[in-house]
Amino acid sequence: MIYRTRRTRINENIRSIVRETVLNIEDLIYPIFVVEGEGIKEEIPSLEGNFRYSVDKLDEIIKEIEELGIRGVLIFGVPKYKDEFGTSAYVEDGIVQKAVRRIKEISNLFVITDVCMCQYTSHGHCGIIKNEYVDNDSTLEYIAKIALSHAKAGADMVAPSDMMDGRVKAIRSLLDENGFKNVGIMSYSAKYASSFYGPFREAADSKPQFGDRRSYQMDYGNIREAMREIEYDIEEGADIVMVKPALSYLDVIRWTRDRFNHPIAAYNVSGEYAMVKAAAKMGYIDEEKIVFEILTSIKRAGADIIITYHALDVARRLKSR
Repeated sequence: MIYRTRRTRINENIRSIVRETVLNIEDLIYPIFVVEGEGIKEEIPSLEGNFRYSVDKLDEIIKEIEELGIRGVLIFGVPKYKDEFGTSAYVEDGIVQKAVRRIKEISNLFVITDVCMCQYTSHGHCGIIKNEYVDNDSTLEYIAKIALSHAKAGADMVAPSDMMDGRVKAIRSLLDENGFKNVGIMSYSAKYASSFYGPFREAADSKPQFGDRRSYQMDYGNIREAMREIEYDIEEGADIVMVKPALSYLDVIRWTRDRFNHPIAAYNVSGEYAMVKAAAKMGYIDEEKIVFEILTSIKRAGADIIITYHALDVARRLKSR
């Protein structure tokens, strides 16, 4: 007997009918970089097709995002000044705070804000430095203050990306104490010390001025440790957990899906994006086809949400079908 599985692959109609994993616009979150100043819309050289916007230039991109049917954005701020304690990250008139208020004035998008210190500190690390070491417990107060300032500006959800132990609990406690019980937390729970972040560090001007981040971001050889990180974040109050990066960590996404019932986000990061763009420019790949294959693989692995710089292009294509 021959098992004729090809019968369900014989043409596009039947392939579509039996397709197990389908990419939807609603799966996508688009990252936006916001900078101080006026009249600024500048392309990020290492993230072709993505831009830094001043707050007064956000209206156009926000309108396009809404028209495409994308439901949410992730906001990153690039501040005007930096200091040892990243104070510009939590001031009322900070760049993220101003961007959130503007977006909320003009749209119904779900606004998520990145909560970290690396863009705002003079040393480029994600916390308070003591003896050239990022001090975990001293950092928690600052991370929570940043999250609270974003909530006060109108953020729907905050996304701590610092990888400090206990930061989800610290954020949840401070938000609740100040009446923001409905502001959610999407935690970068399994964030690896990856070489795929290079273009982002240019976009956000967040490169460490000394050392690296391996003492707080995860070792890329570990997966059981990631499960512990995710479990702790859920216990502390995370509403959504994230795996970052995505493409080289599909197994981590799968393990997470098999072990937890929480919504899972996966960040298709800057280096993954830039490699696709570079290969497409050389004519080595079909960009559209490979982007859909990559994002579908991330969803197939178990991600409910995909944060990606490809979001606009993918949404345009899906909308035109």
